[in-house]
Amino acid sequence: MFCPHCGKSLPNGTRFCTECGTQIYNTVPTNQQSPETYASSESGQTDWQQPTYGAQGPTPPSTETYESFRSQPHTQATVNQSAYGSSAQYGNVSNAGMGPLDTSRDIVMYVLLSLVTCGIYGFWYIYRMAQDANVLCEGDGQETTGLGLFILLSFVTCGIYSYYWQYQLANRLQTNAPRYGITLQEGGSDVLMWLVLGCFSCGICSFIGTNIILKNMNTLCEAYNRINGYEFA
Repeated sequence: MFCPHCGKSLPNGTRFCTECGTQIYNTVPTNQQSPETYASSESGQTDWQQPTYGAQGPTPPSTETYESFRSQPHTQATVNQSAYGSSAQYGNVSNAGMGPLDTSRDIVMYVLLSLVTCGIYGFWYIYRMAQDANVLCEGDGQETTGLGLFILLSFVTCGIYSYYWQYQLANRLQTNAPRYGITLQEGGSDVLMWLVLGCFSCGICSFIGTNIILKNMNTLCEAYNRINGYEFA
């Protein structure tokens, strides 16, 4: 099989291109497809696959069928779930019908609300970030730990798990960004670096790492809302 964006030859069953990170929607063997069998959208993602039909093959889909497919609501969510399998297989929440995701996260409000609530807002932050990440990245074979397990593991590890949680979340967002036609420059390593520096700066530098996660989450949520028709919600 081939990447629809850069044309790189990939092993059958690959879900993300190892060269450019583009999501792969079709797992037809290489002797049945080529880069020319994909009809790619402006973002580089495939909205409609048209397989190569032989002389005795079935009739290609008509223009009416194609337009009907494109006009269906939540098209991107439907394609992603089809490409990765059912939500039960991966343990993620189905993103169809979830409604618009929050795009207004702000580091200043995060700091102020954490101070006003004596840190309680931080738990709400963990809960919502995990929930939205599992919607955005559904089907990637991972799951961001929710609030209950986060508190338990952080307590057992004397807070070390909280660093790991943020590192994993930042990496997951960066890895899944190409499926929305986005490239995120900062990932888990950048966040972890600022969190560690925060230990030597009375926690000030750690807010920079948190801001990276907030900013990247907002970017992906905006793309998700736009794809699913929630941009004016």
